Amino acid sequence: MSKVVTFGEIMMRLATPGYVRFVQANSFEVSYAGAEANVAVSLASFGVPAAFVTKLPNNEFGLAVLRTLRQYGVDTSFIKFAEGRLGIYFLETGFSQRPSKVIYDRANSVFALSKPEDYDWDKIFENASWFHFTGITPALSDNLAQACLQAVQKAKEKGLTVSCDLNYRAKLWSPQKANQVMSQLVKYVDILFANEEDAEKVFGIKADESNVQEGKLSLKGYEQVARRLREQFGFKMVAITLRESITANVNGWSGVLLVNDEFLVSKHYTIYIVDRVGAGDSFAAGLIYGLINNMKPQEALEFAVAASCLKHTIIGDFNQVSVDEVLSLMKGGGAGRVQR
Repeated sequence: MSKVVTFGEIMMRLATPGYVRFVQANSFEVSYAGAEANVAVSLASFGVPAAFVTKLPNNEFGLAVLRTLRQYGVDTSFIKFAEGRLGIYFLETGFSQRPSKVIYDRANSVFALSKPEDYDWDKIFENASWFHFTGITPALSDNLAQACLQAVQKAKEKGLTVSCDLNYRAKLWSPQKANQVMSQLVKYVDILFANEEDAEKVFGIKADESNVQEGKLSLKGYEQVARRLREQFGFKMVAITLRESITANVNGWSGVLLVNDEFLVSKHYTIYIVDRVGAGDSFAAGLIYGLINNMKPQEALEFAVAASCLKHTIIGDFNQVSVDEVLSLMKGGGAGRVQR
């Protein structure tokens, strides 16, 4: 099986223990995470060869990241090192009516300061069949936007499938800048991932009869969104995760997929959340896994939604589940009985 390549920033995650608030905390739990790294770890856990491309600081934190990725079987041979700092994000986990909060400290990280010439895409894409990135990476700097453009152009030249998760982050760039940059990048994208808000924030395409803040989602509205995205940019597939926020720790979860003019809808799950960060990345990894393994589109969608459903039950950004666990949930094994 040829490899999947992902490209982006990995950060130190400092989470308050349990449901402790930032203002209460006197300790933090350390792990490492980033959207594209999360996808690579999920794929490696599913047995798919996955390489993660980034730049790390030449210090103990960079070494800790490298060891973490290798622990999960991710190919780290294309990671660069330089003097600088590792980006950080702080997480406060919400509960009931109190939402979770994230604070970023990632400005001028060694990755954000990297240059397009740091990445030899001809070499990186040897023996690769798939390239995945998200809208977070080009949002970090103009240089990284250029690096992403070079990557997708080279990927298409070499015949790779290219996927992108819009992953709009208001703290990184404005809707206007996101539209300007992403409109150029998605010309080379085959499969687009998005959530309830991304298409509206980046491309001004809004689902009718939906209100994300109130947890009201319209399947008809998101079918319109998916079709408009495909009509505007020519995507082969558009996948959208649908989250109904009942409280901070109780959500409805499902997904839809537009492929071959057919609009597919997944099973709906009611989930009780342990940690929701990284759920969209686990959905993307699940769909990539299904498509690489020649699942029919409906089955691949169900695999992606089940995988991301399980992610909500796992602390940390990485979706540490097996293919068999995902398949078990797809077959109805979601009652939570002890496995003996």
